[in-house]
Amino acid sequence: MALLSATADPSTLLVSPTIRRLSNGLTIIAEQMPLEVVNLSLWLRVGSVVESNAINGMAHFLEHMIFKGTANLPCGEFERRIEERGAVTNAATSQDYTKYYITTAPKDFRALAPLQIQMVIAPRLSETDFERERPVILEEIRRADDNPRRRTYARSMELTFERLPYRRPVLGPAEVIEALAVDQMRDFHSTWYQPQSMTAVAVGNLPVEDLIATVAEGFDLATAQRGRQRPPSMDQFKPLLDYDGEPPFATVQRVVHRDPTLTQARLTLTWRVPGLVDLDDTYALDIVASVLGRGRTSRLVRDLREDRKLVSSIGCSNMTLAYQGAFMVSAKLDPEHLDTVEQAITDHIQAILDTPVSPAELQRVQTQVANRFIFANETPSDRAGLYGFYHTLTGNIADGLHYPNHIQRLTVADVQRAAQHYLSAQAYGISIIRPN
Repeated sequence: MALLSATADPSTLLVSPTIRRLSNGLTIIAEQMPLEVVNLSLWLRVGSVVESNAINGMAHFLEHMIFKGTANLPCGEFERRIEERGAVTNAATSQDYTKYYITTAPKDFRALAPLQIQMVIAPRLSETDFERERPVILEEIRRADDNPRRRTYARSMELTFERLPYRRPVLGPAEVIEALAVDQMRDFHSTWYQPQSMTAVAVGNLPVEDLIATVAEGFDLATAQRGRQRPPSMDQFKPLLDYDGEPPFATVQRVVHRDPTLTQARLTLTWRVPGLVDLDDTYALDIVASVLGRGRTSRLVRDLREDRKLVSSIGCSNMTLAYQGAFMVSAKLDPEHLDTVEQAITDHIQAILDTPVSPAELQRVQTQVANRFIFANETPSDRAGLYGFYHTLTGNIADGLHYPNHIQRLTVADVQRAAQHYLSAQAYGISIIRPN
C-alpha cells in the first residue's frame, strides 16, 4: 500500500507525532513515547450530529454493537483475549465523534491492535445481538433520565439550540430506539465506517514505523474480511457537514421545570458561541470561563459560594463543539436565591464587558493552561486523545498542539473583545429546575 507522509510541526518539544495518509484514505498518527504501554485510538467524525431525528441514538447504539464480534471473532472472544494479556479497551460516543481505543503492553500490540480494527471495520451486526442489546440501550436511557446532572444538561442544550442537533440526546429517545431496525444500523455502518472517514492514532513505546505498519496491515486485513456490503440507503441519513450556527439570543429566553426528586434548584445560563468554527475567539472565551468560574479564586466561585454562600456549587465552561459552542454558567442553590444569583451572574458578565480582566487574572489562567497541557499529555492515552480529537474535528493536530501558545499570546483587550461580541447581560438562555 502506498503511503503519503508528513511530519507534524509541534509547538513544544514534548511531542513529535508523525502523520501518514494511506492510499485508502485512512490517516494514521503515530508517536513513540518511552513508557511501557501503547494506546491505539480509532476516531470517526460520527456522532449524534449526523443522525436524522428518525435514527437519533444510532451512533451510540452502534458503538455497543461493535463489541458483539465479527465473522472471525465470536461475541466475547475479543474481550477474552484482551483480558488474558492485561490490556483494556473501551469506546465513547459524543455529539461530534465516536472513538474506540485499546491500551496494551508493547509486546502485545501487534497481536491485539488488528483485533480492535477488525471489530470496528467488520462487525457482525447480527439481528439476534441487535435485539439483545436494545434493552441495554433503553436501560441506559432510563438511567440517564434518572440522573439530575444529565437531566439538567439535557434541558440546557434543548434551550440553547433550536435547530442544531446538539439539542438532542446522544443516547436518543426511547421511542426511537424501540423502532430502530438492524438493517438501518448496517446501512449506517457501511456509510460512515470507512477508512477515509477515520483517524487511527497509535502512541507508545514502539518505533513509529512499527506502529504505522501494524495499523495499516490491520486495516487491510479487516477491509478484506468485511467484503461486500449492503449499499447504504442515503435518504435516511442527513449529515450536517456544513451546518450554519444559530444567531445569539436577542432577549432573555427562560424555561422553568419542576423536579420533585431534587433537594436544590439548578440554574444554567447559556450563550451561543463559535466553538471550533472560530478558534481565535474560542481561545479568548476559554479565558473568560476560567476567570469567571474555574477554581476557588475565580470571580463567581469567590463571590457566590465562598463569600456570600448563595450557592453550594457554581462553575463556568466554554463548550467547544464542531458547528457551534455553548458558554455556560451552572449553579446548584436553594430556590429562594434564584433571582439573586441570576442577577449576580449577569452583573459579573457585565463587569467583564465593561472592564478588561486584570493582568493578574490573565496571567493566572495562562499559567494554568500551560501546566494543564503538560499534565494532561503525560501518557500515550492522553496524547492519542489530543491528536485524535483535533485531527478528527479540525483536520489539523496543530490546533491542539499550539493551544497553550495561543492562550499565552492573548491580551486583556483580546479577551474583552471576544466577550463583548458573544456575551450579553441582557440576552441569554436560562434554564431553571426547581425542586418544588
